[in-house]
Amino acid sequence: MRKEKKGTQITIQNLFKQFGQTTVLQNIDLTIEQGEFVAIVGRSGCGKSTLLRLMAGLEAPSSGDVFVEGEKVAGYNPETRVLFQESRLLPWKTVLDNVRICTENKDKDQAIKALTEVGLAEKEKEWPRVLSGGQKQRVALARALAADPSLLLLDEPLGALDALTRIEMQDLIEGLWSEQEFTAVLVTHDVAEAVAMANRVLLIEDGHVAMDIHIPLARPRIRDNDFVYFERKILDRVMGKNVEDEYKTVRKIEYLI
Repeated sequence: MRKEKKGTQITIQNLFKQFGQTTVLQNIDLTIEQGEFVAIVGRSGCGKSTLLRLMAGLEAPSSGDVFVEGEKVAGYNPETRVLFQESRLLPWKTVLDNVRICTENKDKDQAIKALTEVGLAEKEKEWPRVLSGGQKQRVALARALAADPSLLLLDEPLGALDALTRIEMQDLIEGLWSEQEFTAVLVTHDVAEAVAMANRVLLIEDGHVAMDIHIPLARPRIRDNDFVYFERKILDRVMGKNVEDEYKTVRKIEYLI
């Protein structure tokens, strides 16, 4: 049974991150509320993954602070799990044992429950080498969920998957987030994926949050004019364009039709 505690809150205050003489992130002030699904987008090298690693405690700020549920992040938090682009399964362990390593006391029942949630209970005795790319990511997701996290950080976990498998994984992650109510933060280079999955999208540009936009679309989401409006609004911010007038024109045409 899932514990009563829901997702966790993240608070970032005056955050700077430098690598040598290069400033990657600067003056970041941000709050992510309990149970939110936030996507972080931006051009390659803008600092998206670095920001996620700072939330996870895998990197230390050059200055400023990151708080998870009011506690200053100083190393890895057991309430936090990270899903990377690579599944990072241990090839010498079965699917079940890969998931068990993240459970309390290597609980077999808890691991099987997590595998069931991602639709792979029948693969528990298989070795990672025989799984498809999508199946490996499902096992990695089960391993993260087996720890019953309050915060799930996703660092472009679907980037290497084919289009259909990617959509299946998007639906799976969104459904588990909705059911289990953990806080989710997704880093992705795909703006359409961000709009499809998140209820809030942050755009990182020049090392700071250049856009913070809520996505008030009903779920499950379909690619209608409202979806495209938010997608274009973010993309056009990157390109320096303005989508507002175009959106009003489309709505006017719809009304006339």
